[in-house]
Amino acid sequence: MDKKISELYDAGKIDRAIHLLIEKIDAHPQQVENYLQLSTYLIEQGSPDQAQKLLEQAEHLVKKPQELFYNLAVCYYMQGDFDKALNLLDRIPNDDLTLYQKSLVYLKLGQSQKALAFALTIKNIDERVQELLGDIWMSLGQLKEAEKTYFQIPDEKRSAKIYFLLGVTLFDHDRDQAEKMFAISKKMDEKYFQKAHDQYASILKLVNDKEKKNG
Repeated sequence: MDKKISELYDAGKIDRAIHLLIEKIDAHPQQVENYLQLSTYLIEQGSPDQAQKLLEQAEHLVKKPQELFYNLAVCYYMQGDFDKALNLLDRIPNDDLTLYQKSLVYLKLGQSQKALAFALTIKNIDERVQELLGDIWMSLGQLKEAEKTYFQIPDEKRSAKIYFLLGVTLFDHDRDQAEKMFAISKKMDEKYFQKAHDQYASILKLVNDKEKKNG
């Protein structure tokens, strides 16, 4: 990775950083690092389609095209082409990054057990992995496990999504705490909160109805 270009990018001079990387690629079309750096920036800037085109062109130019596969798999994943993403991920070694991405893809494909199997083999568990594990437990209907996993994410690292899902997991046994979580989520990102509330409305209603019957 070119440190000077990286510093420009981090300083918010994104167009300049991208322009310099394009110049470097034109001058040295066989160097894989420039393609990886540029595709990472394009992905971060919300242009996975452009990153995909760049990497697909690079495959024919670099000596070891498999070094591009992880970034290319991320592009496919972001555009909803999960089978293509998996196909590439299966062709590279299973390090933590690859396992994480495979798990994400399987979760999107609705194959939660497979997603769990890959997620549980990740060695370095950070908040991103904990969020993924929580999401998998949610998809399996294991709310207690999901609650436990989301709570392992430090307060300052929790997003509106994490607070909302904590509210869902707490809803049937600790209503006060659940409402607190919902309130934090709403305060952090009202747009997300409304969308998630609509999405989970039927589950929350089921819990409510069950409590009324038991009450």
